[in-house]
Amino acid sequence: MYQLIGGWPSAPDGPYAWGYCFLRELGSPGAYCTPSATDPIFSFKSAIWFWMTPQSPKPSCHNVITGRWQPSDADRAANRLPGFGVITNIINGGLECGRGSDSRVQNRIGFYRRYCKILGVSPGYNLDCGNQRSFGNGLLVDSM
Repeated sequence: MYQLIGGWPSAPDGPYAWGYCFLRELGSPGAYCTPSATDPIFSFKSAIWFWMTPQSPKPSCHNVITGRWQPSDADRAANRLPGFGVITNIINGGLECGRGSDSRVQNRIGFYRRYCKILGVSPGYNLDCGNQRSFGNGLLVDSM
């Protein structure tokens, strides 16, 4: 596991111009750093598969970002509405969503807004997942 940080507050072009960077490794890395784990084609294919494939009860990230996903009654009750916040919930909801304000989520939003600005597109609404229940559980986590 890595501790991730964004840029620093006074970084040239702002804190989100530098992307995520690995600050330091936490714990024992195990064998994933061996040369046998560095197949770029496999890495790319697995990333595309994850982006495109729904994993019930989660929709695909692709369907969310393209507006093809419509929340069910259960999704609405869990505050999961169309927008970038649901993508964060799909990717890492069990660790980052339903906890109120979370610096990891705020960094994701900052990077997302920056790239939307570069591409000249609107980031849309519902960017945060702080008030969403994770797809993996039925309860909001107390933020205290």
